[in-house]
Amino acid sequence: MKKAESVASSLQVVCFKVGREEYGIDILKVQEILKVPKITVLPKSAEYIKGVIDLRGKVIPIIDLGKRFGIEMGGDLRSSRVIVVDVKGKRIGLAIDAVSHVAKIDAKDIEPPPPVVKGISGRYIAGIGKLGQDFVVILDIDQIFMIEELKNL
Repeated sequence: MKKAESVASSLQVVCFKVGREEYGIDILKVQEILKVPKITVLPKSAEYIKGVIDLRGKVIPIIDLGKRFGIEMGGDLRSSRVIVVDVKGKRIGLAIDAVSHVAKIDAKDIEPPPPVVKGISGRYIAGIGKLGQDFVVILDIDQIFMIEELKNL
């Protein structure tokens, strides 16, 4: 997905919670959403890597999105999910607190990230979508991992 300025007339976004915040990913990047399966922990891996799962014969790394963003995850494990996404040709699972809904957001309702988040965390954000009175932070899933990190996954 490109930055907010070049988004088409509307964008369908899978909305989900990490901690108390609402985030969204372009639905075209989402392969599937799973209940949290058995995760095999990998020793000496980065702290945000929960481990790997077997998804129909493929080994998929699971990333704790809360730890990746420095956000404390919620406590209700029953609603926890894994969103399997395609990041630059690699399938990666994102552990999140809960999936809320799918929303269609008009391009006019998507603002670029404010200047205060232009640093490292700003590269993760494609835009801020307005949903009625609420906001959803739309993630640029391709920017969450640097090239070196993808090689290590």
